[in-house]
Amino acid sequence: MRIIRVKDYQQMSRDAANIISAQVILKPDSVLGLATGSSPIGAYKQLIEWYNKGDLNFEKVRSVNLDEYAGLTADHDQSYHYFMHQNFFDHINIAPQNIHIPDGCAADMEAECARYDATIAALGGIDLQLLGLGVNGHIGFNEPSDVFAKGTHTVKLTDSTRIANQRFFQSLDEVPSGAITMGIFDIIQAQRVLVIASGENKAQAIKKAFFGPVTPQVPASILQFHKDCTLVADEAALSLI
Repeated sequence: MRIIRVKDYQQMSRDAANIISAQVILKPDSVLGLATGSSPIGAYKQLIEWYNKGDLNFEKVRSVNLDEYAGLTADHDQSYHYFMHQNFFDHINIAPQNIHIPDGCAADMEAECARYDATIAALGGIDLQLLGLGVNGHIGFNEPSDVFAKGTHTVKLTDSTRIANQRFFQSLDEVPSGAITMGIFDIIQAQRVLVIASGENKAQAIKKAFFGPVTPQVPASILQFHKDCTLVADEAALSLI
């Protein structure tokens, strides 16, 4: 595993965008696994800036998103469909048919999970998976558990995850209690994994995930076994190591 220590969120975002842009330049039809939340917004802004300058072309890129809230329609302003379009997709030339996000409102969630895994397989797997890191060590919405969930699945969100995401909603009551997420198998099978983290509140999670035992109680710890994983984190996030 490679750890890149940076000064702050801005530098973390630029370094992450550099890694993603290199992937797209070297393989224009890359399958990018994308994340949501506050961590990747800066990287997306940087990628958009380079696209607008003519330095990047996303025409052939395929994307698969990590997760989606259960019960939120694609046009809901807190859905991850909405987030991705507002913060990235609507500002680049990615083809709509190449965008893949789980359907949090599917009538048959078990079938939706199977469909999403089949979609990833049909794309040939993920070339580069971007991950944020939850304060409890979750990746995607793979919460602490007794076992590592393999494929795409539904999950009940922990109180700590819902509280962390409350800032995006009017109240905690509005934060969905469930989600659909890629499983650990989908993530660990990516050719490359890029984890980004910023802020002192991520320091304990980094220590446990990358310097503690591999355990499903800290889902990100499985990345210790990945063949090509890079962590880009700022000084605050790395303060405990």
